Amino acid sequence: MADDVPARVERRIRVHDLIPPAGAVTCLVSGGADSTCLWHVLVELGYDVRAVHVHHGLRGIAADEDARHCAELMDADVVHVTPDAPTEAALRDARYAGTRRFGLRATGHTATDQLETVVYRLLSSGSTRGIRVRRADGVVRPLLDVERDETVAYCRARNLPFRLDETNPDTTRGLIRSELLPLLSRIDPRAQANLLALASERPRLPRRLESALVELLSSREGTKRADLGGGVRAVRAYDELRLEGEVEWGPWSLTSSRPGLVVRARRPGDRLAGRRRKVQDVFVDSKVPRGERDTWPLVVSDEGVVAVPGLAEAPGWEGVVTTRRTES
Repeated sequence: MADDVPARVERRIRVHDLIPPAGAVTCLVSGGADSTCLWHVLVELGYDVRAVHVHHGLRGIAADEDARHCAELMDADVVHVTPDAPTEAALRDARYAGTRRFGLRATGHTATDQLETVVYRLLSSGSTRGIRVRRADGVVRPLLDVERDETVAYCRARNLPFRLDETNPDTTRGLIRSELLPLLSRIDPRAQANLLALASERPRLPRRLESALVELLSSREGTKRADLGGGVRAVRAYDELRLEGEVEWGPWSLTSSRPGLVVRARRPGDRLAGRRRKVQDVFVDSKVPRGERDTWPLVVSDEGVVAVPGLAEAPGWEGVVTTRRTES
């Protein structure tokens, strides 16, 4: 129901720690019902919301009207970003790269987008991996529990004008939306719900990676190593298996001399292990812009935050984590 959309959005935000309570977030708006609904919901929930519309210089007058609509309705900043190619992937990459300076960004991807993505990836690669609720570069998706029909109903109930989606029915996503999904629902009314459930399942390892690990674990050698690709190695020493290599987080590359560490974004109340100093204070003292704090990696052990790369280390953890940052 459209009436409970704000509650569902807030629940997803809190469960996945997408936006700090009453925190600042930039809503990337296209002018369609999905992003318009998200912008309005975030404002109603009390977040400090800034709207940004990305103009790719495509679709002529229609794109100009989208930009004008967003600026007038949502006071959106219009950013001009030209993609390398007019493909969906190139447009997405250009949009996210061109708005990185705005820090934490929310997009209007819905459960319907999730369904279409699962179907496309299932057919094209055999993967059921869906849209991630959080990207490493500071993009979050609070609407993944809301269907497209509900965003339209939400906007209409509140007299929020929106631009119509001009997705070409001849594109892959257009064919999935207009022909394949209705056909699957005719075959079995449960088809869409079952496909959507696949997105929340733990994905299988890539076949080559799975094969390498099976061989590693079944070996009787005392110590055996396997190259898993992407700069990561698996090492089995008798009854212990550990991963070694670099972790990529946005522009950061992180390596550690100790096993069992986790890299994640900050969470409310984070403190350096063994100290009372808050991670928030580390950012403030280091004059890290507010928009960059939610995308800054933290290295965490069972004891707490052991390193804020480039800024601080917990006592006893000095030099354990090696960091490298590529400036964009």
